[in-house]
Amino acid sequence: MLSNISTTTYSRSTYRKAVGALFFLQGICFASWGSRIPTIQQNLGLSETQLGMVLFALPVGQMLSLPFTGWLISKIGSYRIVLGSAALYAAVLVVVGAAPTLWLLVLALFFFGILANMVNIAVNTQAVGVESLYDKPIMASFHGLWSLAGFTGAAVGAYMIGNGIVPLQHFLIVMVVTMAGIALSSKFALKQDVNVDPDQPIFVKPDKSLISLGLLAFCSLICEGAMFDWSGVYFKKVVMAEKAWIGAGYTAFMCTMASGRFMADRVASRIGLRKILQASGILIALGLLIAVVFPYLWSSILGFLLVGFGVSSVVPLVYSAAGKSKVMSPGMALAAVSTIGFLGFLLGPPVIGLVAGASSLRLSFTIIAVMGLCVTIVATRTKSL
Repeated sequence: MLSNISTTTYSRSTYRKAVGALFFLQGICFASWGSRIPTIQQNLGLSETQLGMVLFALPVGQMLSLPFTGWLISKIGSYRIVLGSAALYAAVLVVVGAAPTLWLLVLALFFFGILANMVNIAVNTQAVGVESLYDKPIMASFHGLWSLAGFTGAAVGAYMIGNGIVPLQHFLIVMVVTMAGIALSSKFALKQDVNVDPDQPIFVKPDKSLISLGLLAFCSLICEGAMFDWSGVYFKKVVMAEKAWIGAGYTAFMCTMASGRFMADRVASRIGLRKILQASGILIALGLLIAVVFPYLWSSILGFLLVGFGVSSVVPLVYSAAGKSKVMSPGMALAAVSTIGFLGFLLGPPVIGLVAGASSLRLSFTIIAVMGLCVTIVATRTKSL
């Protein structure tokens, strides 16, 4: 195994900028798709049930590609995977925009999901390599760029919708910009990964420390998924917000999640990984409980602001820790942690719906608050942090 990057051609800040650009481009592609979902639904005349089936194709692709992505990266390196999959990711986005029927859209989104996961694991492996050049944590700042891209993509999508530009034309523009960004970044991305083990088998059982990191990601991503899918519903049905304020909770959450990621590295270097994860879990639980106990506009906005700060640092710092695994290469370790964590992202929203249907949405959010507290508990009990 290689324990570090033995030679570098460019300065560490140059590598950091190149990998940061790849994070941003990945976020732009994903946000562009998300911003045009209502338009695509309308253009294809999809019912709510059909749209649900369409949306499910993407995470299915992501989940199915998780087992082999880490192995592939350990075999041929994250450099080739991140550049190739990022380019294909942008190209398949155009196919999504051009899909003329329900089933072709489902197929396109399935491959979009596969490529989304490949880009995600590869670019995070690149980030682990760049972080090894520094004497401090920098992983969260990369994820902050992804979040910033989400805002940018949503804003561009709103502009495209307002000016009557169809998804295909919109996505073609995004593809051209993304391809240009990949071409510029390719020269400065890391050619060599850290802790590479080319003899790693395709299926490896994660050790106890990686399972703990996966559980941290699982608990946090349940909360994150709940915010993405249910924050607007909560403000509409529980907070009883006026129409103009229904999206206020989601906006508050996204703002603090993005800004928190740009601060997390600095805080982690000062107080340590364990303490920041413990504090993150408390913030998630406290924020959700405020929104549940005081379901009014401004108190709920405050609660969602705290939840955003809470989830902002968990996944980036968990990925950073996984990339330093002593028993698996970064790609394999990240894939293992992502597999466990992503289950939380998938399970969270439907569990909320089931509990809300059987009881109430406030009870659902109380359960999610408990999952936030579990972040603190797991972090406290994980000796490797």
